[in-house]
Amino acid sequence: MTTTETAPNAAAPASPARPAPLTVTPAAAARVRELVARATKPVLGVRVGVKKAGCSGMRYQVDYVEEAGAFEDVVETDGARVYIDPMAVMFLLGSEMDYEDTKMQSGFVFRNPNATGQCGCGESFSVQS
Repeated sequence: MTTTETAPNAAAPASPARPAPLTVTPAAAARVRELVARATKPVLGVRVGVKKAGCSGMRYQVDYVEEAGAFEDVVETDGARVYIDPMAVMFLLGSEMDYEDTKMQSGFVFRNPNATGQCGCGESFSVQS
């Protein structure tokens, strides 16, 4: 089950009709739950953001959330809470967050319909401005 809400200290609640900016697959939700359980201090979930970096211009950033920020959307899937950095929403709308574990690598994978380009290693992406 997936639900969307705003962070507890946000100025206004999210509209129930507003879709989640990001969907979280069951595999990603399971990995978020594992990470939260292993954290060395109490955390609420993980935060997904976008930073200017990489050879294509932008990259995804995933960090622990110790305290919810103002105006953050929260996507809860199967008990895993994913907070969305408000500055990243416009780059993440319609995206899917997944987790893949292969022989060569493991990590979160973002399927982003807004990305117009991606570097060869898959670490960064670009969007049309």
